[in-house]
Amino acid sequence: MLRVDSYPIVARTAFPFTLVGVLLLALLPERLLEILDMAFTSNHDKLNHAAAFAVLAALGSLGWPEQKTKLVVFLLLIGAAIEILQGTQLIARDRDVFDWLADGAGMICGLVVAGLITRLAGALR
Repeated sequence: MLRVDSYPIVARTAFPFTLVGVLLLALLPERLLEILDMAFTSNHDKLNHAAAFAVLAALGSLGWPEQKTKLVVFLLLIGAAIEILQGTQLIARDRDVFDWLADGAGMICGLVVAGLITRLAGALR
């Protein structure tokens, strides 16, 4: 079992790997994802965006609790960059502002979850 004071270390370690995974899933062309059998259904596109950014926000908030504003700005910029790049001819995926809004909604959920975890961890000390 992890000690309460080890959560920031685990979150800081997991964050960059998670970010790379999200970027790969978001920026690889759909055809390549299908070939690799990693394609997600487009029926749940907004949910995929929200879930990815919820995890990133939760990990970032747990890893760097004093940097929440910078984290939110960073993740919003990452989400916007993903949408811009998805619309390029090279990636040939759909550019959709509502995906970016789903990223923001996911971040809010992730920050709430991180806050609950922090409170729970504080109560366990």
